[in-house]
Amino acid sequence: MLLIQLTVKDVPISAAIETQIQKRAKKLKQFFNRICSCRVVIELPQKHKHQGKLFNVRIDVTVPGKEFVVNKKRNQDLYVAIRDAFNAVERRLEEHARKRHGRVKTHENVLHGRIMRIVPNDGFGFIEGMDGNEYYFSLTGVTYPTFNQLLIGDQVAYCSEAFNDGQQAHHIILERRQLKEAA
Repeated sequence: MLLIQLTVKDVPISAAIETQIQKRAKKLKQFFNRICSCRVVIELPQKHKHQGKLFNVRIDVTVPGKEFVVNKKRNQDLYVAIRDAFNAVERRLEEHARKRHGRVKTHENVLHGRIMRIVPNDGFGFIEGMDGNEYYFSLTGVTYPTFNQLLIGDQVAYCSEAFNDGQQAHHIILERRQLKEAA
């Protein structure tokens, strides 16, 4: 059972707001099921003459061995401030669960090579990698510059993945262009 504590300071609160907070707090269990407590503080810290009322929502979520605090989620609309605060807590709990289960993002190895062939009308080409392998690429795999700006001989950095019977390059970025010497 999740213990939810709601504290309200200088704000008139309705039953609808309390219901929304209860629902959002119970939904946190979907992101990490070992939540010990959830404390929500809603306040109206000071009245701004030019900005109007800015509601502040603070959420403290305690899990075994860790506490997550979301503070300074301010908005003129109390419902928006509550939504933003809970969304931020959900992201933190999701990241915490991912790390605990060993599902951490890893970056792909960046390979280097040069443009070997380009078939501009069909929107694909081939890269000769420093490892001697040939990598197919399409115009959707080019990150910078555009596919049409690549030239044969350009030095590129890219990531690869298995594709049909060979390797496909993606996230292709121009490293340097070979300058042609004047004859």
